[in-house]
Amino acid sequence: TQARSHGGWRGSEKEQKPPGLLEPRLRAGTTEQSPLPHLIGQSKWQARIQGGGDKEPPLVGAAAPARRELGTRLGVAATGVLVCHPGAHLHPASPAGIFNGVKLVVETPEETLFSQLGANVTLPCRYRYEPALLSPRPVRIKWWKLSEDGAPEQDVLVAIGLRHRSFGDYRGRVRLPQGGEREASLQIWDLRLEDSGRYRCEVIDGLEDESGLVELELRGVVFPYQHPRGRYQLNFHEAQRACEEQDAVVASFEQLFRAWEEGLDWCNAGWLQDASVQYPVTLARQRCGGLGLAPGVRSYGPRHRRLHRYDVFCFSAALKGQVYYLEHPEKLTLAEAEEACREDGARIAKVGQLFAAWKFRGLDRCDAGWLADGSARYPVVRPRPNCGPLAPGIRSFGFPDPQSRTYGVYCYRPR
Repeated sequence: TQARSHGGWRGSEKEQKPPGLLEPRLRAGTTEQSPLPHLIGQSKWQARIQGGGDKEPPLVGAAAPARRELGTRLGVAATGVLVCHPGAHLHPASPAGIFNGVKLVVETPEETLFSQLGANVTLPCRYRYEPALLSPRPVRIKWWKLSEDGAPEQDVLVAIGLRHRSFGDYRGRVRLPQGGEREASLQIWDLRLEDSGRYRCEVIDGLEDESGLVELELRGVVFPYQHPRGRYQLNFHEAQRACEEQDAVVASFEQLFRAWEEGLDWCNAGWLQDASVQYPVTLARQRCGGLGLAPGVRSYGPRHRRLHRYDVFCFSAALKGQVYYLEHPEKLTLAEAEEACREDGARIAKVGQLFAAWKFRGLDRCDAGWLADGSARYPVVRPRPNCGPLAPGIRSFGFPDPQSRTYGVYCYRPR
């Protein structure tokens, strides 16, 4: 059986693809500001009554008594629109973020922060005033994670002084460092795959608020994944579960784009985190969208999450444990392979773990072995004769008969 190769390599060319769109798009965060100027000094009010009649219109909310009082004082029936004309002593509206002549500034790094699974990381965020204030002011600090796939934004932490509250999966894993002046940085412990993404740091001083973005990315590897039944069998929700079962998550467009820049070439379209369907091509060819399109990440656009079926691109972060090929005197069935790993104090490795070991630990072995999903694969860092295609990657023999005694096994031992 001939092995197929995944990684910085070329993928399946079973079927010609319809032309897609080249999408080297990158998302960028925006900072929204709402000007709420404080007006200082005396003002002259002039009321202009438009319309007429003897019936007072209904008054709404807290402004009602003031309007009635003003209408009475003017000696007219307030049946029109009251317009405020600023007098000579009214200060002009201040720009966003400026109050009483002082500007609130929030500073976050422009570059993406990189970390790895299980590590601790600090997302930098500091604030200051222009001109500087001599005495400290009480502020409210809020962190939340921006949505990547249409899901609601996730609250992470809110703090006022020494009091803080964390939310959801971040509860007990986040805090603000103590003692730093004008410090609003967020510390996250024991990073998880789903922690990767964009975070907003907001500082609120009275009626003023300013914010900045911090992007966190875990070091990892993107790999294409098919269902054991074959090509294009997964809707979006099934694709999410398939990646999770292989110790991975569905890849984002940015992660796939970076993998394409590093050489990932794969001709089967797969789901991404935003429910779009795309595939990376480094070498244009007839059986992969045609010769007329330039290399790039080609897109089918958003697809229906339940009705449409494709493969999926998964993202697995750097390992916390060890993946190894189990030296065993005999070849094993799938069930025997699982038992052999348990007897060795480990468990059978998952696809995402094998990819991470190949990418970050340099795992290089020319022996095919069972993995937890029932596939048989082997990792090659240094291509050589009699060891598959002449390019680094993970070679795959698909999903053999589980009773076959043709393969060894790759085990995973957590730290």
